[in-house]
Amino acid sequence: MNADPRSSAAHQIFKRKLRLTKAREFQQVFAEGRRAYCKGFVVIFRANGLGHARLGLAISRKCARRAVKRNRLKRLVRESFRRARCGLPAVDIVVLCGKGTAEASNRRLFADLEQAWNQIMKLLCVAS
Repeated sequence: MNADPRSSAAHQIFKRKLRLTKAREFQQVFAEGRRAYCKGFVVIFRANGLGHARLGLAISRKCARRAVKRNRLKRLVRESFRRARCGLPAVDIVVLCGKGTAEASNRRLFADLEQAWNQIMKLLCVAS
């Protein structure tokens, strides 16, 4: 039997249930969330009680004037989140970026985000 190649990557798809989609959801994270800092990124998070992590992106023009650079940052953050999602607790996460982040290498950005995911796990374990 040949396995469908798409099914092996099915758990990697960034489904709608894994995203923050409503303004109210973003507002709750900004109002009640805790912050984790790493080079180039600020990650704001709060427990959601859903049993899985969700991601929201707030990549502004201040950090990258050109849409192509903002879209690259969004793709990198989503990919990093997909890879780390299974190890993350049930939290809503909003990722913001700072000036100069758009010029950083992919390798550095992935390392920075990995640091942020680890920081979230540490902060939530200490709080528990």
